Amino acid sequence: MARIVVTRQIPDPGIELLTGAGELWVSPHDRALSVEELHDAVLGADAVVALLHDRIDDALFEAAGPQLRVVANVAVGYDNVDVPAATRRGVLITNTPGVLTDATADLTIALMLMVTRRLAEGERLIRARAPWRWNMFMMLGSGIQGKTLGIVGLGAIGQATARRARAFGMRIAYAQRSRASERVEAELGGARQMPLEELLATADVVSLHCPLTDQTRHLIDAKRLRSMKRTAFLVNTSRGPVIDEAALALALADGAIAGAALDVFEREPEVDKGLLALDNVVLVPHLGSATIETRGAMAELAARNVLAVLAGEPPPTPVNAAELRAGPGADGR
Repeated sequence: MARIVVTRQIPDPGIELLTGAGELWVSPHDRALSVEELHDAVLGADAVVALLHDRIDDALFEAAGPQLRVVANVAVGYDNVDVPAATRRGVLITNTPGVLTDATADLTIALMLMVTRRLAEGERLIRARAPWRWNMFMMLGSGIQGKTLGIVGLGAIGQATARRARAFGMRIAYAQRSRASERVEAELGGARQMPLEELLATADVVSLHCPLTDQTRHLIDAKRLRSMKRTAFLVNTSRGPVIDEAALALALADGAIAGAALDVFEREPEVDKGLLALDNVVLVPHLGSATIETRGAMAELAARNVLAVLAGEPPPTPVNAAELRAGPGADGR
């Protein structure tokens, strides 16, 4: 009987699918496992359902043993996984793309509106019971109609965000290595591809939708922040380390840009103290996929990936299947 390890509680749709599929172990702790606890938990596992806070690397594969066949990451991103190490050891990695696209795009637009219209500031004012009286100049924000949204990474979530922004009358520009199809550009009202430096210099709102890689870590650094318009806003729902958080705090403090809205952070759950002191930044705790429907769908997709691999079938959303098919890893497996 296959041993299935779930490193932290996931929504019921995933657990229900896995129940009866093997010897199921679900972490009893309402927290991330320590490295030692994680390695102890995966010993003898055939399948592991992991979350973003779990480091999936050579040490984990060694702790699990040679029978490990699949690690199902309950996220679309997999920067917590050493994919080449998994491939060398013949371990299939899967993720959960698609099911969280709309929820993350919705949150991106919500954050954009919160920061441009100063909604978080307004709510803090009310909750602090500070005295206020309405007047024509109170907490004036910035409209987005007719403004340019610059999207860094026009993948599924970037495109979904752009479609929503079009409904608000925004123009779309994007930066990525390859050009989107003419169909996609047309659907987005004639979206224009441009180099990142040009996009940062011209966009009124910059929204980050790129994966975290060695190339995108601190993609938005002090120099690039200061290349943006002073009236521009920055939104990040991708991965925290794409932005140099300390540099962002300085840029916001001295008015190099008008504001920022962050769903993800460089050293989660820590947030740079400089950001916490500022009014022109919206901070929410990694809520991009946080709807009942979406988190349930993510858990279900991760479970279906596990069940497929254990049944000897192709999983719905593999990450490194092509590399595994290309041949055995460096260790001869």
